[in-house]
Amino acid sequence: MAAGRGAVLLRPPESSGRATFLELFFDLAFVVALTRVSQRFAGLSNDTGWALAEGFGRTLLLFLALWLIWSHTAWITSRYEPEQPIIQAVVVGTMFASLVMAVTLPRAMEERAVPFAAAYLMVMLVRPLVVAVALRGHPRRLVPFRLAAWAAATAPLWLAGALGPDRLRLPLWAAALGVDYLAWALGWPLPRVGASRIGRWRIAGTHLADRYQQMVLIALGESILVLGTVFSGTDYSAQRAAAFAVAFATSALIWRIYFHRAGLLLTEALDRAGMPGRLGATSERTHLLIVLSVLVTSVGYELVIDDPYGPPRPSWLLFVIGGPMLFLVARVRLEHEIFGRVSRSRMVGLVALLLFTPALARWAPMVGLSVVAAVLALVSLLDARRSRGRSMEVSASPLAGEGPGDRDSEA
Repeated sequence: MAAGRGAVLLRPPESSGRATFLELFFDLAFVVALTRVSQRFAGLSNDTGWALAEGFGRTLLLFLALWLIWSHTAWITSRYEPEQPIIQAVVVGTMFASLVMAVTLPRAMEERAVPFAAAYLMVMLVRPLVVAVALRGHPRRLVPFRLAAWAAATAPLWLAGALGPDRLRLPLWAAALGVDYLAWALGWPLPRVGASRIGRWRIAGTHLADRYQQMVLIALGESILVLGTVFSGTDYSAQRAAAFAVAFATSALIWRIYFHRAGLLLTEALDRAGMPGRLGATSERTHLLIVLSVLVTSVGYELVIDDPYGPPRPSWLLFVIGGPMLFLVARVRLEHEIFGRVSRSRMVGLVALLLFTPALARWAPMVGLSVVAAVLALVSLLDARRSRGRSMEVSASPLAGEGPGDRDSEA
């Protein structure tokens, strides 16, 4: 009987695969968060050497903490019915905590560490307990209990990093976040209970794909916001106008390359999978890289538009060239997840950028951004040439072969 009462929270098979308006509202907090992440990255433009590496590492850690919150929420609304009041309350509470993390993020590694860590722990520790209690006697309650147990184990590291000396914050938080990600990858194993086999979870695959694609669009939207803000806030010149146009073309090409074939078929691949949990978990990591690459690239736009023909610096090479390279790596990975093959066009783009990088290190930022746009245009043209005259392929994911018989009791 208790399991029956808890079962009302589960997503029924006939539930819509589209994101609800509440989830789109929830994403607004991450619009703010991604903007703050970009601002922290942009603040590294004049750094070199160890200062650049440390600053990048600090900002990357904060982004990964935010991503973990967002991705866990996407999985919650893919496993549980988002129209249920308790799930809606969980999403709204997570949104508030995410907004706290977003507004404290610019100084989260400095004097605002305590509210950032407190908001993170509120989501990671309290939220799964609320879901577990709402599930009552249902077998799925063991999964959120696992999450809460692991969050409680890393909470002392988060609190020690927030309350302790500044020099210890980065290593303590890095260790805590590393454990949080490792626990997810392993299925949050506990003594006697074992691990939860994430690959066999029952999730709404269509919904999860929809959420990943929406986050990519949010990141691209943030890059467009950077374009408009930077260009409107600087003195007009023909050089800056040209940089603005090339940066916009780069974002448009990233959009085109992401959604070409594999990006469009992600929904179908997850929908066709007998048990989409394994593909969903792998795709989550791929989309983490894609969103990060778009953010890093958008910082490159800011640097180039601000000073198109300024002296070359290590920071602009990291953002202008490194971001698009990371995007192509992630897109190769997505192609393999959907079709089980390596994308030749994206490998051509990667090799081209690698070959150009030594020379671009000695040229002005505008030259580097122009080369990036040209390489991405080449990748897009190769994609178009390969698909010309062919019907849309059917996904053949090597990660989606599990059948319904593989389910476990707490899936």
